[in-house]
Amino acid sequence: MQFYKYHGTGNDFIMIDSYNENIELSKNEIKSLCNRRFGIGSDGLMLVRKHLKYDFEMDYYNPDGSGATFCGNGARCIVAFAKKLGIINYKTEFIASDGVHKAFINNNIVKLEMKNIDSFLQKDDYIFMNTGSPHVVKFCNNLDSYNVQEEGSIIRYKADFNPVGTNVNFVEQKNNYLQVRTYEKGVENETFSCGTGVVASALSFSINATISGHSINNNIVNIKTKGGNLKVYFDKNNDKFTNIWLEGAATFVYQGTFTMNSYQLSVISKQ
Repeated sequence: MQFYKYHGTGNDFIMIDSYNENIELSKNEIKSLCNRRFGIGSDGLMLVRKHLKYDFEMDYYNPDGSGATFCGNGARCIVAFAKKLGIINYKTEFIASDGVHKAFINNNIVKLEMKNIDSFLQKDDYIFMNTGSPHVVKFCNNLDSYNVQEEGSIIRYKADFNPVGTNVNFVEQKNNYLQVRTYEKGVENETFSCGTGVVASALSFSINATISGHSINNNIVNIKTKGGNLKVYFDKNNDKFTNIWLEGAATFVYQGTFTMNSYQLSVISKQ
């Protein structure tokens, strides 16, 4: 079976073309492919599928084999993959687990429309919202030395977020950008970047800025993650966010083939 490897600012994904044939993978097969020691290795796996109404359907799985909600960086990567396959040109409208998304691609830069946000929960030390996936945003200092793995796992499993749990973002405000580090459920570790997480971080920053009497220039927030830079655009009316877009690079890494034998991976070739 053919596979393709992409990354969106260090958030890496296995892509499989299921557009013209119906490919199904078991949970154990997905886990094997995503395993970084014995498989290809990735933060998730996606199949691009044909859809009768939209350009394509995004079918996304976490590296533990579980079905995921929505993945912003993964969506940007699957747009680039769909262009490589010739399914789309420079713009698209596709469907994912949380509904319909629009996107534009220029070289390897993908600008993706996100779902509107009309509710969030604000606590003393964090903000919680769902940007296609559930996210806690917590602002802190000295983020470079912060123990994201330990602190993220504690919050991820708190009873407040049962039964599905939550992703956790730790954010530090710099002069003209936000630095974001994210613990992702399903991965159960810190990733180099999280698209839905940086969107939640940018919107949470706007909420805090409004409370403190500040404003954000043109409603554009620059984000720096371990894997690279992203931009979040949005319109805000009271506590409602609309016209939300996530922009950044989606990069092709390599392609190859594999066979599955008792859930063991064998990479035959890389190109």
